[in-house]
Amino acid sequence: MGATPEEGAAESAAALDEVAESLVSLWSLAHNAPDVPVPATQLRVLFILEHGPVNVSNLAAEMGALVSSASRLCDRLEAAGLLLRDHGRDRREVTVRLSTDGQALLDRLKVRRRDDLARVLDTMSSPARAALIWGLAQFRDAAKADKGPGSAGESFSLPA
Repeated sequence: MGATPEEGAAESAAALDEVAESLVSLWSLAHNAPDVPVPATQLRVLFILEHGPVNVSNLAAEMGALVSSASRLCDRLEAAGLLLRDHGRDRREVTVRLSTDGQALLDRLKVRRRDDLARVLDTMSSPARAALIWGLAQFRDAAKADKGPGSAGESFSLPA
């Protein structure tokens, strides 16, 4: 007798959890390189800003942080030359955006991540690579559609 759909999903979740650790570890190698001038939390801000300018309140909401905490992160990133602040007409709303140096850092990280991933993918057969990409795309779509308790559907996005 076969496993029920729920048991199959639970087994798949356990397998994915194990595999995801390897993927995340490999993917994050570039972020932990000695020449990356900021920690992971600040990198997260930069990746959010890569999609376009955002006000500090919306940035805090996207991060699940207090506005004051997001503002302090922006202070550090601005001091490092990685983001710019734009004050609105009434000066109450502050919008932040990537600086040229911030975008250059993200571009450099993407190249490194893709090189690291390509090195591993190159050891896989072509059908295995195709199946992996198809499966991950299906997972992304399902995660975006998931609206259940504790779901990732509202804020989940695969980094670029």
